[in-house]
Parts: sequence; C-alpha cells; structure tokens
Amino acid sequence: MVRTTTTKGERTTKGERTRQRIVELAAPVFNRQGFAGASLRDLIGATGLEKGGIYNHFGSKEQLALESYDYAISRVSERLARSQDDATDAVDGLTRMIGAFAQNARRPAIEGGCPMMNTAIEADDTNIQLRDRARASMTLWHRLVGRIVKDGKAAGTFATDIDPYAIASTITAALEGALMLSRLYDDPAHMDRVAEHLVAYAESLRVKDGRS
Repeated sequence: MVRTTTTKGERTTKGERTRQRIVELAAPVFNRQGFAGASLRDLIGATGLEKGGIYNHFGSKEQLALESYDYAISRVSERLARSQDDATDAVDGLTRMIGAFAQNARRPAIEGGCPMMNTAIEADDTNIQLRDRARASMTLWHRLVGRIVKDGKAAGTFATDIDPYAIASTITAALEGALMLSRLYDDPAHMDRVAEHLVAYAESLRVKDGRS
C-alpha cells in the first residue's frame, strides 16, 4: 500500500476551505432568521455537519454569526462597488449605485434580503457586536456615496455647496426603507418607485449650464 502524506499546509488549506464553506451555508440562515432565531439544528441542516463539526471550526454560535455577517455584507458591498465600473460621471455613479442596490428587491445578493438592515433591526441593544458590524457597514456605504458626491463636486458636476453626507443619508435611508416595504408587501414596485425618484433626484443635483 502506498501511504500518502498530507502536509500541515495542506491540512490548513482544507480546514480553511471547510470553514469558508460553513460560513457561506450559514450566512443565509442567519440572514433569514436572525441570530436568535437561527437554531443549532438549522445550522446543522444547512451545513450538513454535526454540532462537533461546526464547533471544531468556530468557538461559538456568536463567532459563526459574526463571520457569516461579514460574508453576507461582502456580497452586497461587491455589488455596490462593481456598479461604479465605467461610470461616466458622478450622476451616473449615483444612478448605477441606486440600481445595484435596487436589485436586492428582486434578486438579493444573499438569501433573506439586506443583511445590514436585518442585523441592525434584530441586534439593536441585544447584541452589541452584531449591531456594531451593521453600523460599520452603513458607515462604509455612506462613505461610498459621499466619495461619489465629492468627486462630482471636484469635477464641477455638482455644486460646491452641497453636503455629501446629507445626500448619503437621504439615499441610503430611502433605499433601505423601500426594501423594507418591498419585503413587507412582497412587491418590488415599492423599490422601483423609490429608485426612480432617487435617480431623478441625482440628476437634479447636476450643475446646469456650468453654473454652481
């Protein structure tokens, strides 16, 4: 018999792949059911592993939930970041970003909807770590919108006196609210209406005839 030898590096790589797979399978469970609602039985059913198999890679349910959130929000963030590829100006950048987020009403980046909204609503003061994760994600989204607006100001697309972070608050709040209504009524038309309004709003910010 020829005995194969597995190096430590290969074992580590296999372990990392298994760990990542657990995160990918657990993320939709937490996103649909929340931290409190996701039972160990649910996680076992989703991953196909027994309790020991899960806890061999994660010290606690909390650790798995945090890493699952990070994975889920990365899927949303990637969609928003890719939306900026080939944007022609700041108005186009905002329009693309609005459209990318609006896809979540019909084709969520991860099953269960927006992990940021779901986590923020559930965690609140009951799970500080998850709440802080959601807050950090929203801050990054505000910065993305703010950067688009700042670049637009520098390029002369937007007036110099507009507030990038006021615009970021308006756009993100409107989109998250529209997503909530779309889910509540099982009707993406709510998102369509808000997205259309926000695109018109972005266009209204454009400097006309070179005047700021």
